[in-house]
Amino acid sequence: MPASVPNWSVSDVFEPDGTEQLPPELVEQSAPEPEPVSAGAGAPPGPSTPSTAERTERAERAEPADLDTLLSVAVEAVSGTPREGQTAMAKAVDNAIESGEHLAVQAGTGTGKSLAYLVPAIRHAVAANTTVVVSTATIALQRQLVERDLPRLATALSEALGRRPTFAILKGRRNYLCLNRVHGNAPEEPEEAALFDPAATSALERDVRRLREWSSETETGDRDELVPGVSERAWRQMSVTANECLGAHRCPVGADCFAEHARNEAGRADIVVTNHALLAIDALDDKPVLPEHDMVVVDEAHDLVDRVTSAAGGELSGSAVKQAAKRCGRAVDEEIADRLNEAGEGLEFVLGESAPGRLEELPRELSSALSGVRDAAAACVTALGTEQREDAETGSVRKLALAPTQEVHDTAMRLLDGFDAPEGERHDVVWLSAENGRAPALKVAPLGVGGLLRQRLFEQRTTVLTSATLALGGSFDTLAGQWGLPPQRAARPAADTATAAEPPSDASEPSWVGLDVGSPFDYQRSGILYVARHLPSPGRDGLPESYLDELAELVTAAGGRTLGLFSSMRAARQACDELRERLSTPVLCQGEDSTGLLVDSFAKDPATSLFGTLSLWQGVDVPGESLQLVVMDRIPFPRPDDPLASARQKAISANGGNGFITVAGTHAALLLAQGAGRLLRSASDRGVVAVLDPRLATARYGSFLRASLPPFWSTHDPEVVRGALRRLDSATTDR
Repeated sequence: MPASVPNWSVSDVFEPDGTEQLPPELVEQSAPEPEPVSAGAGAPPGPSTPSTAERTERAERAEPADLDTLLSVAVEAVSGTPREGQTAMAKAVDNAIESGEHLAVQAGTGTGKSLAYLVPAIRHAVAANTTVVVSTATIALQRQLVERDLPRLATALSEALGRRPTFAILKGRRNYLCLNRVHGNAPEEPEEAALFDPAATSALERDVRRLREWSSETETGDRDELVPGVSERAWRQMSVTANECLGAHRCPVGADCFAEHARNEAGRADIVVTNHALLAIDALDDKPVLPEHDMVVVDEAHDLVDRVTSAAGGELSGSAVKQAAKRCGRAVDEEIADRLNEAGEGLEFVLGESAPGRLEELPRELSSALSGVRDAAAACVTALGTEQREDAETGSVRKLALAPTQEVHDTAMRLLDGFDAPEGERHDVVWLSAENGRAPALKVAPLGVGGLLRQRLFEQRTTVLTSATLALGGSFDTLAGQWGLPPQRAARPAADTATAAEPPSDASEPSWVGLDVGSPFDYQRSGILYVARHLPSPGRDGLPESYLDELAELVTAAGGRTLGLFSSMRAARQACDELRERLSTPVLCQGEDSTGLLVDSFAKDPATSLFGTLSLWQGVDVPGESLQLVVMDRIPFPRPDDPLASARQKAISANGGNGFITVAGTHAALLLAQGAGRLLRSASDRGVVAVLDPRLATARYGSFLRASLPPFWSTHDPEVVRGALRRLDSATTDR
């Protein structure tokens, strides 16, 4: 391996150490492209969403400009620079719209992928007078799209499109304030713990009073717009789930309902921004949640499987059953509600006597307890009856009781039915969870969601999936298989058709293509991948002393500026406690304050380091000199006792596949790539990604994992890396 390393004391220059030649790929040097500018802040919001008739009338006035023109206008409007990857992605999205062929596109940091899919999506929505749904995994990206990108694009593209495009954001009903509850037409239900804690009761009352006051000020009722926020207990008092809602036609304040207004706005918009959870619920529910649409863009698509799995899962505990019984006690005969409460107590006792972990068979005692819950819940559901002509308060009481009781019944049924088939033919995984001091609960989740996505997403509408991390091990097929797509094949040219769509075929497999448009960042000159090959493999008893020594030396060389990504909070706290004793620079640890405030403090002080776990692997965006070293303590495989991962791995291996790579390897590759992606957030960033786990270099699966990472210049030499970090620290400090 060449020993040449970046000499970051002089911008964009590599300096050989005198013993080795420069790597061939570095001989041709060119200045980095300027940093991309995303469609951004400062644009005024669009006017109120027009009616469908208005949209139709406007659509008939003028034909939108071609894609190249619109993209050029959009880039100029955000003071950006044309980028090859962005242009290639926009054209690929446009082709997917024309052909109906699904598209998976990997777009590295700095590509400007939001602009690349929004411009063709907006053009299609306006030209076809239809709606395009954009689904994201994080609130941060939703806000970027709705508060920055879409307002800017709506203004810039109006003239070229022939009218101003419209957009809306849509979330689950629980995210909106319920005016029926605000006006006291439904019972308030403080948690039992609050009844015996005057301080908790007082805080709850203050939050509820604040929500009532806010209800007359807010235009949207969206929880995310309430700053500062309120406790989860308070919000539950003033909101309802979809199953608890009376329905706009029966609710006394239905005409003013925030959730209904949001749905109506979304139904008239060109672009609707939502989240993966609601996209999954829309796929799972026979009643559509999202407005009618013919295209979906799934951004942050690397998270899609986990979010859909979560939405398709279920949970049952003794306390949940007893809470449902408590609600039923206000709406049915006491004897019927008491029976459900007793069934909840029985389940609670059995779960307390059971060992946590995956259940391959259903123990007799647990089966009996679940049967009791199922039958008692069914009796309550029958007693609650169907909708009747009743006043709002009575209707609310019945609905608030029916929703959790029906869920208890359905989950108990699912748990019992999950063991009917032979083990190799089961569709669900069931396990007993007792984590973080919480009461034990039974959980159930689908073994896979590919069939669901294929049937309810890919077979229904054209789908574009994009992320900076999709080609794991250099291939899209790993994630595509989890999405329910077949192995990749080249698109057949369309002949004798009016559009780019393929002629009808009897083939049942959805057609898709994968495209990697790269990144404008020069990873070879901007970053180093350091794998500490000389360290021992990690064990189960915390961080070895040699890992702590290595970490301290790296952070010292970097002058702080370190994001430490650990596989567990135990390891993060151990490293934090140890390095606070060894270092003169500050070290923050996740959990000591809100994650947002910790990241802000980290970004403001270059000498500060921040250590944490899962949410930091994907949720940190700190460009500039405050982040120049990312350290990962070990390859982030799922725990061996993870019930869902182990069941999926076993099922794939039983069918002749490589369960380890498909499940554990994919999980690790995604997190490694996401973690490494925290380093370079702008074209001027420089730094090191250090992996302390030597298996990344020595294990057979290491090549698969390394192929999932950005193409950094790499080394195993600790002296080389420490020298590079010291030069970078010195150059940054001197500026």
